Amino acid sequence: MPNPKQRHTKSRRNRRRAHLRIKRQKLSRCPKCGEPVLAHHVCSFCGYYNGKEVINVLAKLEKKEKKKKQKELKEREAETKEESKKPLNLEELSRK
Repeated sequence: MPNPKQRHTKSRRNRRRAHLRIKRQKLSRCPKCGEPVLAHHVCSFCGYYNGKEVINVLAKLEKKEKKKKQKELKEREAETKEESKKPLNLEELSRK
C-alpha cells in the first residue's frame, strides 16, 4: 500500500481545509409578496416564479385560511407598491 513520503505540516493541512465550510444561502425578496426566497426557486408563500403563478397556494387551503391568506397577499402587494413609489434617497440606493 502507498505511504506518504513526508508528513504534511499543520499549515498545509489547514490551507487545504480552508474551503471546507458551510456557505450561507443567499436569499432574495419575492417581487410579488416580499418574502425571502432562494434564487431560482418558487416562492412558497405566494406560489409565483418569474412573474408567473406556478403553484396555486390558495387551492390547498381551507375557506378561513383562504380569506386570511388573500388578505395578507393584498397587504404585501400594497406595501411593495408604496415602497416603489417613494423617491430613493442615498441610503436606499446604497442598499440596492
